[in-house]
Amino acid sequence: MSTYVKNDFTISSNKNYLDVELIYNYLHDEAYWSKGIPLRLVEKSIQHSICFGVFAGDPKKEKSKQVGFGRIITDSSTFAYLADVFILNEFRGLGLGKLLVQTMINCPSIREVRRILLATKDAHGLYKQYDFQAVKDKNLFMEITEGYL
Repeated sequence: MSTYVKNDFTISSNKNYLDVELIYNYLHDEAYWSKGIPLRLVEKSIQHSICFGVFAGDPKKEKSKQVGFGRIITDSSTFAYLADVFILNEFRGLGLGKLLVQTMINCPSIREVRRILLATKDAHGLYKQYDFQAVKDKNLFMEITEGYL
């Protein structure tokens, strides 16, 4: 587990600090990529991912509030996927998204992976700052998209 502190904000990979209800509410109600997702899938995704919470204050203390989240799905050697990255609306513009992405891609578990992927509809500028680029061969990737069971 790692912790990174800047100003009055903390990023931690300790899952015990995560506010699963806040994460679920954001993903279910606000995120374009996961609207309507069931709580059980959010809980399972957290269980099987490397997760990062962004907190106003120290998450070890009661007055701390979670303000962002992101997770990495990886085999720790050849592939990693950044998913569910968000900062609550009222905390945007403070550089927290940049700090979160930087912390995630510097995670020791993915330092040596051969490929890191993500999908975004509207945050290309953020991710380009960290050397992400459009997939060169769009025919390389395929997908199965099923509704939530």
